[in-house]
Amino acid sequence: MKVCQRWKRGASRWQPVVGILLGLLLVGTAPDAWTQEPRAGGTLTFAVAETPPSFDGHRETTFAMLHPTAPHYSTLLRFDPDEYPKIEGDVAESWTVSKDGLTYTFKIRRGIRFHDGSTLTARDVKVTYDKIIFPPEGVASARKASYAMVAEVAAPDAVTVVFRLKWTSASFLASLASPWNFIYKADLLAKDPKWYEKNIMGTGPFKFVEYVPGSHWVATRNPDYFVKGRPYLDGYRAVFIRDTAARVAAVRGGQALIEFRGFNPAAREDLARALGDKLAVQESPWVCNMTVAINNEKRPFDDVRVRRALSLAIDRWEGSKALSRISIMKPVGGLLRPGSPFAASDEELAKLAGFGHNIEAARAEARRLLKEAGVPEGFAFTLKNRNIKEPYEAVGVFVIDQWRRVGLNVTHLPQEGGPYFADFRAGNYETGIDFACDFMDEPDLQLYKFVSREKSPINYARYTDPVLNDLYEKQSRATDPKERLKLLRQFEQRVLDEKVYQFHVLWWQRIIPHWKKVQGWKITPSHYLNQDLRDVWLAAE
Repeated sequence: MKVCQRWKRGASRWQPVVGILLGLLLVGTAPDAWTQEPRAGGTLTFAVAETPPSFDGHRETTFAMLHPTAPHYSTLLRFDPDEYPKIEGDVAESWTVSKDGLTYTFKIRRGIRFHDGSTLTARDVKVTYDKIIFPPEGVASARKASYAMVAEVAAPDAVTVVFRLKWTSASFLASLASPWNFIYKADLLAKDPKWYEKNIMGTGPFKFVEYVPGSHWVATRNPDYFVKGRPYLDGYRAVFIRDTAARVAAVRGGQALIEFRGFNPAAREDLARALGDKLAVQESPWVCNMTVAINNEKRPFDDVRVRRALSLAIDRWEGSKALSRISIMKPVGGLLRPGSPFAASDEELAKLAGFGHNIEAARAEARRLLKEAGVPEGFAFTLKNRNIKEPYEAVGVFVIDQWRRVGLNVTHLPQEGGPYFADFRAGNYETGIDFACDFMDEPDLQLYKFVSREKSPINYARYTDPVLNDLYEKQSRATDPKERLKLLRQFEQRVLDEKVYQFHVLWWQRIIPHWKKVQGWKITPSHYLNQDLRDVWLAAE
């Protein structure tokens, strides 16, 4: 296994993803592998750790949906994987921004066709974004709060889309490059706004062939794809393998050539020993973390003393040392990724409940708060979780052990993805392991999970806090970097220390070991990006 290191640096603090670049480390394939000429043909088989709860990118928040379905779709804009975080058009051919920063006008490429042969127009883009930003009643949109600055989306003609904003937003253009914002067909949404939850119809590089739940997903090359010469592959096959050891074995044996989400250090070393020079490894910081969700509507978790005790009981610093050896979790951080330009300093972080370095004092305070709140020794409750070992079950076991040390008796309840998300959305849980993953370092994305439940459908902690709503909007509108950082620290202090509505445990470190024959795919700090597979090709044996 050969390795090399690449560093990239951003230019401006106010480019939303610049923080990723400052810390981006890619341990990649050997230089000769990147210089080969692309070749057409072949089927890429990759592993996915879970089955998709639905097929709707606007509704879902999991890689289990994105990895098999993203190659079927196009988006308005996209991040250029060769020059990340540069933004380029996907169905958008060009765009302009008005002098006051309130109007974004996009010209749509002509001749793009859906897989049924119909032509994509500006109306399809408008209706897609109407569904995301202004979803009809009963239709879930996981990211609508990210577009609160949008007043209107218009399609004045077949090739023009106009976004009119209520206020200027530094992150708006990057938000339109979201990999979740699949462009849907307006006529299908008009007949049934939930049609895409169970069906596929896009303009992406690959057409849908079949899905066998629990087994596999198959797609074939779209010969009418609007990017000439792409895709290189004849097709792809996603195989669903829940067990981590089985997925590692599948890659080791060549039944799958790659798993795009990430393996832990032990798996990386296992595959390196087995495959030697046939293996490439790419590594990067990761805009992902594990969160403890607390149902603020249920007793005794409606008491801030109890929630604060739960956070104080967790030794994140020792947890980082232990879990980083067996899992993808490692950095300790607050609401913004450690190492990003928006993150709290070490001194600021240490002042938040549960992030200090004196764990004995923290646990003594936790016991005092539980007693004061009337929670008896041995109090029993449940922790719901996804039944994915890496990293969900690992962090679940860790958190339960930490809570046991302050006299709590917690039952671990791992679930399939469908019931897990359904229970969190319905509030059918006491505490749970949740996650937060985004496609770039941007407070508008990382913080909207924590605004009031009425504004954020992924705030599973089920609280309403006008103060947080106000701080969120102010930081989003702030044009002075110092002022924005001040507002971010106020938001973070209220969530993690003053109210302790829910809290992070650890952030992730991304490791992708794969067969070197898989070419044209480059790691990013998000496992949601660069998954349309249009540039991926298979080297000759």
